[in-house]
Amino acid sequence: MNTASLKNEYRERIAPALQKQFGYKSKMQIPVLEKIVLNQGLGDAVADKKIIEVAMTEMTAIAGQKAVTTVSKKDISNFKLRKKMPIGVCVTLRRDRMYEFLEKLVRVALPRIRDFKGINSKLDGRGNYTLGITEQIIFPEINIDSILKISGMNITFVTSAKTDEEAYALLKEFGLPFKN
Repeated sequence: MNTASLKNEYRERIAPALQKQFGYKSKMQIPVLEKIVLNQGLGDAVADKKIIEVAMTEMTAIAGQKAVTTVSKKDISNFKLRKKMPIGVCVTLRRDRMYEFLEKLVRVALPRIRDFKGINSKLDGRGNYTLGITEQIIFPEINIDSILKISGMNITFVTSAKTDEEAYALLKEFGLPFKN
């Protein structure tokens, strides 16, 4: 897979289009995609430690970069949770790996979702967007036969945009299929 294709597309087509659309005076004002964070919360891992290991290998395969475990910050007796227990996995992608993952997400993974009509266009107010995925099996790296449990994940796109409007335009140009 050519990693530089989306990066070059950003430089040659997307950045000038955004500069024209929003009337930026400097190239430094044009919003960029800073990082993509994949996060998977696994509450069931309190009872079964094996769930974390399986999720780590799946997440590492999907992202192409080693996943790290996230741990609980405090004790919650109702959930049988102790401080510093592993309760999820997370990967932060930047630069080339980020563009590679974004291309894979837009061109391969999202079209594999059943009855797909586009993703919600609700941003967080600061120019970031989080996309929830219900099944990890939409990614080509995951072998459906070896799945123990179907689990979802959150994918957060962090941009340097100041407003939701600018971030929405940036992500739309990258090819994220928003519902209109």
